[in-house]
Amino acid sequence: MSSRDNDHFAISRRLTGEPPSAVQKAERLAAAFDDWREGEERWLFIAPHDDDIVMGAGLLVQKALAERVDLTMAITTDGSMGYCEVSQRDTITQIRKSETIESFRMIGVEELRWLGFPDCDLARYLGRRQAVAGDPGVVAGYTGLQNAYVELLRSVRPTRVFLATGSDLHPDHKSVYQEALISTFHAQGDIWPELGAPLAALLPVYEMAIYCAFPGEPEIKIEGGLSHLERKLAAIAAYRSQRQIDLLVQRLRDAGPVEYFRRTDFALYSPAIYAGLFA
Repeated sequence: MSSRDNDHFAISRRLTGEPPSAVQKAERLAAAFDDWREGEERWLFIAPHDDDIVMGAGLLVQKALAERVDLTMAITTDGSMGYCEVSQRDTITQIRKSETIESFRMIGVEELRWLGFPDCDLARYLGRRQAVAGDPGVVAGYTGLQNAYVELLRSVRPTRVFLATGSDLHPDHKSVYQEALISTFHAQGDIWPELGAPLAALLPVYEMAIYCAFPGEPEIKIEGGLSHLERKLAAIAAYRSQRQIDLLVQRLRDAGPVEYFRRTDFALYSPAIYAGLFA
């Protein structure tokens, strides 16, 4: 583990294509993020599950709060499939909600947004459709991940969005990544006006790794002190019902107080990008 002072953070940004040694280090997050808006940063984390943010970005969250970044944490699923004991099958949603509140308080976050879609069943809620009785996540008479995410993006109006990487094998992670990315496109257009005023532009999006490695090399490194790591691990440990993540926790402990992030925006297509292939 790092022997850094407990209050120290090192922020590194590597430009794509440069070797890992070519980094810019500074104490402020502004050194790592393009188009930094001093005093106006609003970050939206869209998580598939309640424990994903603390595992993938528990250090970054602590640093962002120290720099007074406005943070919104949105949890997509209800955790209903996360039981490790049959006796908890009917109560796991309430158990995990209580654990989540405790966990986020440990890293300084008090407010959470619960979208309430069924755990391990997001395939039924891709896109947007008119809601019927019993549907989760109903906004303006519609349900679906794109409906929920567009409303979320337009109401929060973030400067940056953070997602679990789309390379994760968990189907919920893949669904959230896909639907959140297309929703950043919808949110800046005029479609579905009942969900709020359009955003001014496409948003920068960053991946955090949970289960699997990134699909490409990350550009941003966050390195904290031992106290930051201990707080992150304690926040993860608050999910006492989630015994299947013990292996992931051990790997985080072994790696020390470090996290990586990769930018992955919604890339609009233009034929011009291929013009050079036929010159």
